[in-house]
Amino acid sequence: MTKPAYKRVLLKLSGEALMGDDAYGINRATIERMVADVAEVASMGVELAIVIGGGNIFRGVAPGAQGMDRATADYMGMLATVMNALALADAMRQAGIIARVMSAISIEQVVEPYVRPKALQYLEEGKIVVFAAGTGNPFFTTDTAAALRGAEISAEIVLKATKVDGVYTADPKIDPNAVRYSTITFDEAIAKRLQVMDATAFALCRDQKLPIKVFSIVKPGALMRAIMGEDEGTLVHV
Repeated sequence: MTKPAYKRVLLKLSGEALMGDDAYGINRATIERMVADVAEVASMGVELAIVIGGGNIFRGVAPGAQGMDRATADYMGMLATVMNALALADAMRQAGIIARVMSAISIEQVVEPYVRPKALQYLEEGKIVVFAAGTGNPFFTTDTAAALRGAEISAEIVLKATKVDGVYTADPKIDPNAVRYSTITFDEAIAKRLQVMDATAFALCRDQKLPIKVFSIVKPGALMRAIMGEDEGTLVHV
């Protein structure tokens, strides 16, 4: 069997990806399908860490958060990511996968705090680590958390799972002539003003020479193809 292209990866999952076709919340069939994809990758010996967003839960309370203090709203979003991380880890447990949730904010009765050496130990033991609560700070996105944790655990690549199968010359939903980039450099993405990640996350990955692959999590087999280094999604590199 062909060996994976990467030994250790950081997978960034948006909260919205967990909704499936629902308006908000967690779609059980969707999370089970994602876990099946993760299990397939883990069975090949790939060390996998996951950063999860919280948009699927926060979307349900967003109308009530209008006019709210930004820091307070961001802390609410962090708690939403903890809920998603617990759901993801439990779905993995039911699939026979050992996962550990580590939170950037202290909720020790529920999840263990993020400690880098412990996270590295779990990865080396073959456990999947789910990082929750973003960076633990308001005003930073979970994209930035993915870039930060990816650098901290010495991941070889950040896999950004979205609902779009890569980075395009234009919005493919609007422009039918939009073309997907197979590969693109960080500098080219900046020059073309392509929205790969938020600016802070993108700059961190570029400075750390940490490549990013953007792919569709709803496309069957896409995660495995990305791990194998195939032409799936868009690879952003130095």
